[in-house]
Amino acid sequence: MTQKPINIALIHDYLTQRGGAERVFELFCHHLPEADVLTSLYDPARTIDLGDRPVQTTYLQHLPGATRYFRLLAPLYYGAFQSLDLTAYDLLLTSTTSFAKAVRRRPDAKHICFCHNITRFLWDTTTYLREFPRYRRIRPLLEPIFALMRQQDYAIAQGPDLYVANSTTVKQRIESVYHKPAVVLHYPIDETKFTYGEQKQEFYLVAARLLGYKRVDCVIEAFNALGLPLKIMGDGPERRRLESLVRSPQIEFLGEVSDTARTQWMANAKAVIVAAVEDYGLVPIEANVSGTPVLSYGCGGVLDTQREGETGLFFRQQTPAAIIEAVRAFEGRSWHPAAIRQHALENFSRPVFFQKLDRLIAEVCTTRTAPLTSEFIT
Repeated sequence: MTQKPINIALIHDYLTQRGGAERVFELFCHHLPEADVLTSLYDPARTIDLGDRPVQTTYLQHLPGATRYFRLLAPLYYGAFQSLDLTAYDLLLTSTTSFAKAVRRRPDAKHICFCHNITRFLWDTTTYLREFPRYRRIRPLLEPIFALMRQQDYAIAQGPDLYVANSTTVKQRIESVYHKPAVVLHYPIDETKFTYGEQKQEFYLVAARLLGYKRVDCVIEAFNALGLPLKIMGDGPERRRLESLVRSPQIEFLGEVSDTARTQWMANAKAVIVAAVEDYGLVPIEANVSGTPVLSYGCGGVLDTQREGETGLFFRQQTPAAIIEAVRAFEGRSWHPAAIRQHALENFSRPVFFQKLDRLIAEVCTTRTAPLTSEFIT
């Protein structure tokens, strides 16, 4: 007997920027072309390319300036997502770091939540607001609101049938804060958008938004001492301060670059350096698929994506001294770009990810309860 097709809704927090979570959601949309796309706010000029595909939004879309000042609307998102009529859908796939998990489903429908992180501004407020000084100044006014929102966030987090985390780190946060079990499915990159480089040049590369938690300052101080070539690709509010730290003529800021240029820098770099604690982190995988090893702070998502001694090396502290030690150790070893690329393709490519996703969806939709047979989906 032919199985009845299921109606799927793809739902993301807001499509008003183009970050890692949005790039992953874009891959979801391409993989499931028949699914309907929903979000709270949509600004096609500033986010992923969905072509002519219809995007359903919430009533927040009609508020003046909403897509530009979307962070100010935080207390309103839960209600906006709960107002969506999703009774036509058999399966809800939410992609969220905060609000989309609030959607309501039919009693017989299923809800799989791809949780990129718990709601950081509520549960890790100090770290989150460090990057937004204008909000930090009014924190005493925000805290009573956040306290109420934490209660609401926790209650709403009990709704999804299954949580899928992108890393062991995020899985642990979901289970610790929301008290919900989660499985790990490592998110993919679009491997077709990256160039493989067999012959490496002599420069090291940082590819990051220039924010405090990225710890690019530690990398700069290390390369001031090393005197080796360092390229810093990306921009952000920390740029002026970081430029003031430079004392070596070998350090160069590239600013924002085109996608084409980005792939070339990745392919040609001797190594990519990641000094931040990333929840998951796409940059190390993008480097690896380019055949480029990674020097990374050994904490967070890189513990899932990197093999020490094969795809790169870890440093154990976020300090210039630790980075200097790692670079010197790296210089003394041989690296194999083809093997590094193969590791990325075998574990983090789109075909691998969507094969696992399709199997997960099939299992969820054919069982009464969401499957939790393993920590990792393999």
